[in-house]
Amino acid sequence: MDITEVADRLAIAETLALYCRGIDRCDAEQLAAVFTPDAHLDYGSGAAPIGETIAGLMAGLGTMRLTQHNITNTVMRLAGDSAKAETNCVALHLIPTPEGEIELVVGGRYLDTLVKLEGRWRIAERLYVMDWNRTAPSTMQTSGGLFDGLQRRGARGDEDPSAPWWGEG
Repeated sequence: MDITEVADRLAIAETLALYCRGIDRCDAEQLAAVFTPDAHLDYGSGAAPIGETIAGLMAGLGTMRLTQHNITNTVMRLAGDSAKAETNCVALHLIPTPEGEIELVVGGRYLDTLVKLEGRWRIAERLYVMDWNRTAPSTMQTSGGLFDGLQRRGARGDEDPSAPWWGEG
Protein backbone atom coordinates (compact mmCIF):
# COMPACT_ATOMS: atom_id res chain seq x y z
CA MET A 1 0.00 0.00 0.00
CA ASP A 2 1.55 3.31 -1.04
CA ILE A 3 1.10 6.72 0.59
CA THR A 4 -1.54 7.79 -1.95
CA GLU A 5 -3.71 4.80 -1.09
CA VAL A 6 -3.29 5.46 2.62
CA ALA A 7 -4.33 9.09 2.09
CA ASP A 8 -7.33 8.01 0.01
CA ARG A 9 -8.44 5.53 2.66
CA LEU A 10 -8.24 8.22 5.36
CA ALA A 11 -10.17 10.66 3.17
CA ILE A 12 -12.90 8.06 2.55
CA ALA A 13 -13.12 7.42 6.32
CA GLU A 14 -13.54 11.19 6.83
CA THR A 15 -16.34 11.29 4.23
CA LEU A 16 -18.16 8.48 6.04
CA ALA A 17 -17.74 10.24 9.41
CA LEU A 18 -19.01 13.54 7.96
CA TYR A 19 -22.10 11.71 6.75
CA CYS A 20 -22.80 10.66 10.36
CA ARG A 21 -22.26 14.20 11.61
CA GLY A 22 -24.58 15.64 8.96
CA ILE A 23 -27.31 13.14 9.83
CA ASP A 24 -27.01 13.61 13.58
CA ARG A 25 -26.97 17.42 13.45
CA CYS A 26 -29.78 17.42 10.82
CA ASP A 27 -27.49 19.54 8.66
CA ALA A 28 -28.73 19.11 5.08
CA GLU A 29 -25.87 21.18 3.63
CA GLN A 30 -23.16 19.10 5.28
CA LEU A 31 -24.99 15.94 4.35
CA ALA A 32 -25.23 16.95 0.68
CA ALA A 33 -21.49 17.70 0.63
CA VAL A 34 -20.57 14.02 1.17
CA PHE A 35 -22.48 12.91 -1.94
CA THR A 36 -21.99 13.55 -5.64
CA PRO A 37 -24.62 15.91 -7.10
CA ASP A 38 -26.13 12.97 -9.03
CA ALA A 39 -25.90 10.41 -6.21
CA HIS A 40 -28.59 7.78 -5.76
CA LEU A 41 -29.39 6.39 -2.34
CA ASP A 42 -31.44 3.35 -1.47
CA TYR A 43 -32.21 2.95 2.22
CA GLY A 44 -34.42 -0.03 1.45
CA SER A 45 -37.41 1.36 -0.38
CA GLY A 46 -35.80 1.92 -3.78
CA ALA A 47 -33.15 4.22 -5.20
CA ALA A 48 -33.88 7.94 -5.15
CA PRO A 49 -31.89 11.02 -6.15
CA ILE A 50 -29.86 12.81 -3.50
CA GLY A 51 -32.09 15.91 -3.22
CA GLU A 52 -35.21 13.84 -2.65
CA THR A 53 -33.44 11.56 -0.19
CA ILE A 54 -31.99 14.39 1.91
CA ALA A 55 -35.38 16.13 2.09
CA GLY A 56 -36.95 12.85 3.29
CA LEU A 57 -34.19 12.23 5.82
CA MET A 58 -34.47 15.74 7.26
CA ALA A 59 -38.26 15.42 7.57
CA GLY A 60 -38.05 12.04 9.28
CA LEU A 61 -35.09 12.78 11.52
CA GLY A 62 -36.53 16.18 12.40
CA THR A 63 -39.31 14.44 14.32
CA MET A 64 -36.72 12.78 16.56
CA ARG A 65 -35.16 14.45 19.57
CA LEU A 66 -31.73 13.05 18.87
CA THR A 67 -29.88 10.47 16.81
CA GLN A 68 -26.37 9.10 17.03
CA HIS A 69 -24.96 7.20 14.06
CA ASN A 70 -21.82 5.22 14.82
CA ILE A 71 -19.74 3.57 12.12
CA THR A 72 -17.29 0.81 12.85
CA ASN A 73 -15.58 -1.70 10.58
CA THR A 74 -15.07 -0.52 7.01
CA VAL A 75 -13.74 -2.73 4.23
CA MET A 76 -12.58 -0.74 1.19
CA ARG A 77 -11.48 -1.61 -2.32
CA LEU A 78 -9.91 1.26 -4.27
CA ALA A 79 -9.40 1.42 -8.03
CA GLY A 80 -7.96 4.76 -9.07
CA ASP A 81 -10.55 7.48 -8.50
CA SER A 82 -13.33 5.06 -7.55
CA ALA A 83 -13.86 2.86 -4.53
CA LYS A 84 -16.31 0.54 -2.84
CA ALA A 85 -16.75 0.52 0.93
CA GLU A 86 -18.85 -1.68 3.20
CA THR A 87 -19.27 -0.01 6.58
CA ASN A 88 -21.01 -1.38 9.68
CA CYS A 89 -23.20 1.11 11.52
CA VAL A 90 -25.30 1.28 14.66
CA ALA A 91 -27.72 4.18 15.01
CA LEU A 92 -29.65 5.28 18.09
CA HIS A 93 -32.86 7.28 17.54
CA LEU A 94 -34.70 8.97 20.44
CA ILE A 95 -38.31 9.39 19.37
CA PRO A 96 -40.82 11.43 21.38
CA THR A 97 -44.30 9.89 21.66
CA PRO A 98 -47.35 10.84 23.76
CA GLU A 99 -46.61 7.80 25.97
CA GLY A 100 -42.95 8.76 26.51
CA GLU A 101 -39.71 8.65 24.60
CA ILE A 102 -38.81 5.54 22.57
CA GLU A 103 -35.29 4.28 21.84
CA LEU A 104 -34.93 2.78 18.39
CA VAL A 105 -31.53 1.20 17.77
CA VAL A 106 -30.76 -0.07 14.30
CA GLY A 107 -27.72 -2.05 13.16
CA GLY A 108 -26.80 -2.40 9.54
CA ARG A 109 -24.32 -1.72 6.78
CA TYR A 110 -23.73 0.97 4.19
CA LEU A 111 -22.66 -0.38 0.80
CA ASP A 112 -21.12 2.67 -0.86
CA THR A 113 -19.66 3.38 -4.25
CA LEU A 114 -17.43 6.43 -3.99
CA VAL A 115 -15.67 8.62 -6.53
CA LYS A 116 -12.93 11.18 -6.19
CA LEU A 117 -14.15 14.52 -7.57
CA GLU A 118 -11.99 17.63 -7.51
CA GLY A 119 -9.70 15.98 -4.99
CA ARG A 120 -12.49 14.95 -2.57
CA TRP A 121 -14.03 11.53 -2.06
CA ARG A 122 -17.82 11.53 -2.30
CA ILE A 123 -20.51 8.87 -2.20
CA ALA A 124 -22.06 8.29 -5.64
CA GLU A 125 -24.31 5.41 -4.66
CA ARG A 126 -25.45 4.01 -1.33
CA LEU A 127 -27.34 0.84 -0.53
CA TYR A 128 -28.36 0.39 3.09
CA VAL A 129 -28.73 -3.10 4.56
CA MET A 130 -30.56 -3.42 7.88
CA ASP A 131 -29.26 -6.36 9.90
CA TRP A 132 -31.17 -5.88 13.17
CA ASN A 133 -33.13 -3.42 15.27
CA ARG A 134 -34.46 -2.95 18.78
CA THR A 135 -37.27 -0.69 19.99
CA ALA A 136 -38.00 -0.06 23.66
CA PRO A 137 -39.12 2.67 26.02
CA SER A 138 -36.21 5.03 26.68
CA THR A 139 -34.18 4.42 29.81
CA MET A 140 -32.18 7.64 29.44
CA GLN A 141 -31.56 9.51 32.69
CA THR A 142 -30.59 13.17 32.89
CA SER A 143 -30.60 13.71 36.64
CA GLY A 144 -29.48 11.99 39.78
CA GLY A 145 -26.01 10.88 40.80
CA LEU A 146 -23.39 11.26 38.08
CA PHE A 147 -25.95 12.76 35.67
CA ASP A 148 -26.45 15.89 37.81
CA GLY A 149 -22.99 17.05 36.74
CA LEU A 150 -23.41 16.23 33.05
CA GLN A 151 -25.40 19.19 31.81
CA ARG A 152 -23.98 19.59 28.29
CA ARG A 153 -26.41 17.78 25.99
CA GLY A 154 -26.36 16.95 22.30
CA ALA A 155 -28.89 18.74 20.10
CA ARG A 156 -29.70 19.47 16.47
CA GLY A 157 -28.00 22.12 14.32
CA ASP A 158 -26.68 25.28 15.96
CA GLU A 159 -28.08 24.20 19.34
CA ASP A 160 -25.45 21.45 19.60
CA PRO A 161 -22.36 22.30 21.71
CA SER A 162 -20.15 21.35 18.75
CA ALA A 163 -21.49 24.21 16.57
CA PRO A 164 -19.71 27.06 18.42
CA TRP A 165 -16.74 24.78 19.08
CA TRP A 166 -16.30 24.36 15.31
CA GLY A 167 -17.09 28.06 14.78
CA GLU A 168 -20.42 27.30 13.09
CA GLY A 169 -22.92 28.72 15.57
